[in-house]
Formats: sequence, structure tokens, C-alpha cells
Amino acid sequence: MLRLFGLLALLFTLAAPAIAQETSADPRASTGGAQTLEDIMRRQEGAKIDDSFRSDATGNPDAAASISGQLGTLGGASDPELWRAYRYGTADIITQARSPAATTMVQDGGMWWLEFRRGPLLQIAVYLLGGTLVLLALFYLIRGRIRIDGEKTGRTLVRFKAVERFGHWLLASSFIVLGITGLISLFGRKVIIPAFGHEAFSSLAVVSKWIHNNISWAFIVALLIVFVAWVMHNIPDKTDLKWLAKGGGIFGGGHPPAKKFNAGQKLIFWAVIVLGGSIAVSGLSLLFPFQITLFGPTFETLNSWGVSGWFGLADLPYPLEPQEEMQFAQLWHALISLVLTAIIFAHIYLGSIGMEGAFDAMGKGEVEEQWAREHHSIWAEEVLEADAKARESN
Repeated sequence: MLRLFGLLALLFTLAAPAIAQETSADPRASTGGAQTLEDIMRRQEGAKIDDSFRSDATGNPDAAASISGQLGTLGGASDPELWRAYRYGTADIITQARSPAATTMVQDGGMWWLEFRRGPLLQIAVYLLGGTLVLLALFYLIRGRIRIDGEKTGRTLVRFKAVERFGHWLLASSFIVLGITGLISLFGRKVIIPAFGHEAFSSLAVVSKWIHNNISWAFIVALLIVFVAWVMHNIPDKTDLKWLAKGGGIFGGGHPPAKKFNAGQKLIFWAVIVLGGSIAVSGLSLLFPFQITLFGPTFETLNSWGVSGWFGLADLPYPLEPQEEMQFAQLWHALISLVLTAIIFAHIYLGSIGMEGAFDAMGKGEVEEQWAREHHSIWAEEVLEADAKARESN
């Protein structure tokens, strides 16, 4: 008996290096091919793992029909293996639909997108929009309304022509409608359903979606009108540096010299053009799903540049499933819209109760001469000189 135990010990000693080598080559050998503790830890940290041990375990496609009831990859396909094939896009699915996503029944990216919409996105909206309104209210309480300092002349200067005001109000009205209907579509399930029920939300959501999709064209047209009308007046120059240095008159006293648009208005203009243009493009990709791919090519390019590595992050996901393209487009569309809405809140405040005489510029197209001299002195002098030359020539 002792000799037998000795012989077994010798055999185990000889085989141990081979077993150890095989285990080191296959880290999941000890778990029978299942995920390991290291996999679980890496997944919790958000790191990528090699999940081929799961994605490849989708049954034996060559198995005969007579053994299709067998479990395991040596037989047909068990239910878990079938769902894994759906999940990793290896299942042989036949459909009459011809959209790019027609054969995708299970898509991993849908879960993080859904959770982000339910939680963080709503929090961002509340903090960003609510915080902006609170700051504007505090500013009004501290600073009060910006009044015209000098004595009013009773004379007016033409500030904006009819076509300029048309483009502005078309952009403003369409943006407000898009903002309201967009918030209903985005957060209605979290806010409206608990308060008014599913049926009320269903009717409201259908109407909101129809309005949102169709008013979007007015927004795009207005964006083009505003860009063409004002782009030449919004090119940055050295006067903007002086304006910014004084904070538009908050620091140092008095309103800094400015042309037709001051530095603050130029910042708002370019925010509207850049962010509004991005909203329009992402909106088009949502109106025509799977036809405009924005994020896949962008992520591929950024990965090739190693941008993620600059910040110590993992590479951006690529390639993307068709649904993932739409999910990223929807989130980008929502986030940029929220940022632009916060900026527009400040613009509305200054153009209404925040500054005396400002609303007349877009309401009537004309402004009090003293207001123009105080807020846009360079522009006012140019207009007055042009008017004087016109009278002399007549």
C-alpha cells in the first residue's frame, strides 16, 4: 500500500507543472469555464474583460435535430445558450424587416442607457435648470434691474430689421416649444405618470412627439436665418476683451464700449449656433434612425488619436450596434439641449426684466438713443453718423 501511495505521489509531482501551466494559460480552468472573481471585480470597476468564454458558449450549430434537446455546447443549444446567441448577435435570425437593427433582439447597451435616463439625466436637468433659475433670482435680488443711467432723449435708433426679428422670434418660439415637448418625452414617465396616470401621459406623449418632430424644421430654418443675419457682427475683436475685463460693467463701473453686439451677446450667439447646430444634427439622426451615424466614426477616430488615454480612461466603445448609435444620439441631444436651455434662461432674463430698454430691441426693433449710447456706444455712434450723412445728402 505504501508503494502505491508513493507511486501516485510521484505521478502527481511529474504532472503538477503541466497542470499549473494549463491553469495559468486558461485562468478560468478552475471555474470550469465560468467567470472568475477577477472578472467580477473588473466588471464592478467598469473595466473591460474578455467575455469570449460566455459569448462563444452558444451551442453547437452543427448538432443534429435529433439531439437538439441536449444541453451544453456539445449538443444543440440550451435556453441560456440561445439567449447568449441573441445577446452577442450570433443567432441565426430571419425577419422580413429590413432595418439595420431588425435582427438585434438583445442589446447590452440598452441597460446603461435606460438607467442613465431614469436617474443621472433627470438629476442633471434639475440641478442645471433649477440652479440657473436660482442664480438669476439671486442676481436680480442683489443687482436689481439694470436701468438707463442717463436722461432719456425720446429719440430711437433702429436696432433690428423685420427679417432679423422674424428669425429671432421663430428661433425663440420653436426652441421653447421643443424644450417643453422634449422634457415631456424625456421625463414624462417619471413625472407625469405618477401624477396623472398612464392614459393621460400616453395622449400627451403622442401629441408632444408629433409637435416636437415637426417644429424641429422651423428651428433649423430659424437657426440658418440668424446665422446669416448676424455672423459678421459676432466676429470677436479687441473691444470684447475690454468688455469681458469689466464684466460688462459689473466691475469698474460704467458700461464698456461695444459694437452692435457686445462680448456677452457674442458668446450667446455662438453658443446658440454651435450647440443649436449640434442639437439639429443629432435630432436629424433621431428623425431618420440608423441612417446618420455620428458616434461610431467619432469614437473610432478619438480612439485612434488615443484621446481616452490622455485622461487615463479606457477606449470609447467601438464598433457600435445600431441601437447604441441611437442611444448615444438621444443622450447627446438631451444633454446639449439642457445646456443651451440654461444659457437661454440667462438671455431671456437680460432681455426682459433684467435690463431696462432691452426688450424694445426685439419687441419694436428700435431702442432709446440713450440706451444705445450706454450699452453699445460704438454702434450708436456709427448709426448716428450714418443718419447725419444721409440727411446731409438729402
